[in-house]
Amino acid sequence: MVHGHFSGNSRMIAILAAAALGWAMGSTPSVNAAAWEPTKPVEFVIPAGTGGGADQMARLIQGIVAKHGLMKQSLIPVNRSGGAGAEGFLSVKAAKGDAHKIVITLSNLFTTPLATGVPFSYRDMTPVAMLALDQFVLWVNADTPYKTAKDYIEAVSKAGPNKFKMGGTGSRQEDQILTVSLEKATGTKFTYLPFKGGGDVAVQLVGKHVDSTVNNPIEAVAQWRAGTLRPLCVFDDTRMPYKQRVTATMSWHDIPTCAEAGVPTDYVMLRGIFMPPGVTQDQVNFYVELFRKVRETPEWKRFMEDGAFNQTFMSGKEYAAWVEKAERQHRELMKEAGFLAKP
Repeated sequence: MVHGHFSGNSRMIAILAAAALGWAMGSTPSVNAAAWEPTKPVEFVIPAGTGGGADQMARLIQGIVAKHGLMKQSLIPVNRSGGAGAEGFLSVKAAKGDAHKIVITLSNLFTTPLATGVPFSYRDMTPVAMLALDQFVLWVNADTPYKTAKDYIEAVSKAGPNKFKMGGTGSRQEDQILTVSLEKATGTKFTYLPFKGGGDVAVQLVGKHVDSTVNNPIEAVAQWRAGTLRPLCVFDDTRMPYKQRVTATMSWHDIPTCAEAGVPTDYVMLRGIFMPPGVTQDQVNFYVELFRKVRETPEWKRFMEDGAFNQTFMSGKEYAAWVEKAERQHRELMKEAGFLAKP
C-alpha cells in the first residue's frame, strides 16, 4: 500500500508506478520508478565485431531510441571485440557504479571466461533485461546439391573426418560449441574455421570458402533472400513461428528443426542487457523501462520477424535465474567439447 497525501491524479500515477516497478523487478513497490535518467550520452558496449547479430541489434536499438525520442541522451554503440569479447566485458566490470554504460550480451558472456580463464563472470555485472533469444540455422551455399540437413550430414559422413569446412564466429564460442554438438550427435567431424563475426562468416559461405555455417538468421537472411545461401534446419526444439515468406517459396517457419531432419541438436543464444556492478535499482529500472518501450516499436517488431527471433523478455529475478542456468549449460557443453580453460 502506498501511503501519503496525493491529489487524485498524482496519487493514481504513484500507485501505478509503484505497481509497475514491483511487477518488473519482483521487489518491494516504491514510488521512485522514474527517479533516475542518464545525464550524458550512454556508451553501448558491443563485445563482438561489426556486422554480427549483437552489432546489428545494438545499432537498431540506437536508431529506435533516437527516432522515437525514448531518452534525452544518446546511445553510442562501441565495438569492443578483443579477446573474444573479453575487452568489452572487462570494461563494464571496471566501470563500477557507472550507469552511463550498458552492454549487449551474447553467449560469449559464458564462453569467453570459461574458454580463456579471463577474470570475468556474468556475476561481475548487473542484469537488466533479456531482449530476445537468437536462433542458429545450418546453412549451405545454394549452388550445392544438399536440400536437407540429412543429405548434407550424410555427405560429410561419407567424405570422412575433416573434409568439410564449417565456418563460424570465433574459437571455443557458440558456433564451435554447436559444431562439436553436431559432430557428437551425428558421428561426423568438420574442420572448423573461425572468423571475426557473423557478417564475415556469411561472406565466406557465399564465396564457397567454407561448406556450411551455423549463422543466426539475421546474419544470413540477406544472402538467403538473394538466393545465394540455403537453410537446412534450425537448432531448436520447435519451428520458428514466422510464416511470412522471406524468399519466393519459403518462410522461416518452413525450415524444419534439426531434430525433424534427423540431426538431434538444439541451442539458442541470449540477446540481453547488463550494466556495471554497483549501480542502483532506480538506474536498472530506467533501462528495463527503456527496453520495454523499444520492444513496442514497429521497427523492433519488424526486426524480430526479419531475424526470426524467439521473443522472450525477462527482467529482475527471472532473468538472473535464467542466466545462472544458461551458464551451467555452457559449462557442461564446453566440458564435453574439451574447451574449458585449464584451472
